[in-house]
Amino acid sequence: MTKPSLPELLHAAVTAVGGTERPGQVAMAEAVAEAIDDGAHLLVQAGTGTGKSLGYLVPALAHGERVVVATATLALQRQLVERDLPRTVEALRPLLRRRPEFAMLKGRSNYLCLHRLHEGVPQDEEEGLFDQFEAAAPTSKLGQDLLRLRDWSDETETGDRDDLTPGVSDRAWSQVSVSSRECLGATKCAYGAECFAEAARERAKLAEVIVTNHALLAIDAIEGAPVLPQHEVLIVDEAHELVSRVTGVATGELTPGQVNRAVRRAAKLVNEKAADQLQTAAEGFERLMELALPGRLEEIPEDLGYALMALRDACRTVISAIGATRDRSVQDEDAVRKQALASVESVHDVAERITHGSEWDVVWYERHEPRGGAAYRHSGASLRVAPMSVSGLLREKLFTDRSVVLTSATLKLGGDFNGVGASLGLGPEGAEGDDLPQWKGVDVGSPFDYPRQGILYVAKHLARPARDGDRKDMLDELTELIQAAGGRTLGLFSSMRAAQLAAEELRSRIPEYPILLQGEETLGELIKNFAADPRTCLFGTLSLWQGVDVPGPSCQLVVMDKIPFPRPDDPLMSARQKAVEEAGGNGFMAVAATHAALLMAQGAGRLVRASGDRGVVAVLDPRLATARYGSYLKASMPDFWYTTDRNQVRKSLAAVDAAAK
Repeated sequence: MTKPSLPELLHAAVTAVGGTERPGQVAMAEAVAEAIDDGAHLLVQAGTGTGKSLGYLVPALAHGERVVVATATLALQRQLVERDLPRTVEALRPLLRRRPEFAMLKGRSNYLCLHRLHEGVPQDEEEGLFDQFEAAAPTSKLGQDLLRLRDWSDETETGDRDDLTPGVSDRAWSQVSVSSRECLGATKCAYGAECFAEAARERAKLAEVIVTNHALLAIDAIEGAPVLPQHEVLIVDEAHELVSRVTGVATGELTPGQVNRAVRRAAKLVNEKAADQLQTAAEGFERLMELALPGRLEEIPEDLGYALMALRDACRTVISAIGATRDRSVQDEDAVRKQALASVESVHDVAERITHGSEWDVVWYERHEPRGGAAYRHSGASLRVAPMSVSGLLREKLFTDRSVVLTSATLKLGGDFNGVGASLGLGPEGAEGDDLPQWKGVDVGSPFDYPRQGILYVAKHLARPARDGDRKDMLDELTELIQAAGGRTLGLFSSMRAAQLAAEELRSRIPEYPILLQGEETLGELIKNFAADPRTCLFGTLSLWQGVDVPGPSCQLVVMDKIPFPRPDDPLMSARQKAVEEAGGNGFMAVAATHAALLMAQGAGRLVRASGDRGVVAVLDPRLATARYGSYLKASMPDFWYTTDRNQVRKSLAAVDAAAK
């Protein structure tokens, strides 16, 4: 029997999912197949509607090697595991003459821990464990969530938090889950044979396709012990998110609450001297956190340095003491000990990292408004440390010993892939060098006719936005645009404060158009209500820039209040910008403009989600039309018809509104 061709396989898969073959999808599949065959690296920009998941799954399955697919969002993971993979595997089985297995794998804390569920949760204040079901009032939200979790534990096959619908609060979930550091280990746990996390790992070991998330991929790269099975192909979907997700995993944090929790957990497990040493160090750290001023710490102040060294050394003493003592009077001592060790080790590692003072790290202090009374007075104070860049880490850990395909609708910023490539640790496309992974970029386009389906309107007549200034002219413009569109507006704001002010103002100005605001309901409910009533508007901030998929007449106007540059006082972004400038580069373009371009490309991509969609992307910031960097930002967005004519835009919106009614 002859080996089936890639076009045959792709046709079978597309038919199975009820889709339509598109030229971009075919081009993508061919490029991915070539990269896998050559063991090469590939960046693929595939616009909305291309069908990119089949564009990489089909050639990966055809090749027959183990592949890891990492995504940024739960929605895409679910789509792959519940829809695309089952149908694709069944469609290809007769042609491939085998049935590839697939599995989902996440971090341990995403799975229900049977030991925690049945044996209880270690207490912070006193010895032993407590029954969380007894401790929580059955009528409270926490109590109800815990009872649901107990019932669900008897039904679930996966123990995966995301399979529980409706979900439960983070507080409830923390009572029945453990981190990898807190886990007793399958061989030491009475429930090891039934462990959901271990079962997921075993399924992954046997699977040809493993679907995971960017965070677990980052942990696999950063930590010494691999958490993903050996694989020959890595596909990173939603790849525009990878750098921020890896940065998040590589960021350490210290708070007074976290340190005090470590003190309480360790106190009854170590000798009095070790406990007192940690308690004294914690108090010294807490006093300094009350005095510190927010911002980047380019040099660690002497008193803070001493406090961190004292904390590090005290943690080291406690870690040794915990390992040397046993107390059979403590109920389920191994679990209590493991949780205490996890807390103390976490504090030790961050304190050690900050005191070590790597030139590649950025350290800063943050303070947020307290969220309650005296008991919460320190909840907003934190000391954070993050890598200046993760590009070197990604170059070393990601692009070795496997073929890597990165894909997204937004990888080509300013007209080429080099900006995103540099953030991933790649040199310019085609550059030669022993330490530079070879790669190529392919833009397979979009099935949508952007110049005919959408308008990019820049409100050139508005005043340049000032930081946190009153923008009455912008609100006037927004009001008129919403009225012309008959509602149907997704408002994307550069800060939550700006979104709240706009919602408050427009609710009084145009009460006939309901304004939904991010944070007032769950994101799922907001999107559902937004899609249900075309007269409704939805306002929000960063997470909405890429979290809304509402094709049809409910979203025909996407508004951005201003270019979403990072805040000038953002410690990490400003440090990265300064580092580029000190190396002789253009820090503003490499960091701030690239950040803004990515968000604007994602935001503009909310407008056209289907072939029948029509509408306007309105940017209420004149700098997009007047500043030198404006052309770079526009080149990063879909190729909409461009105008600064406000009257023409109002006529177009009115026409789209009339056609939709």
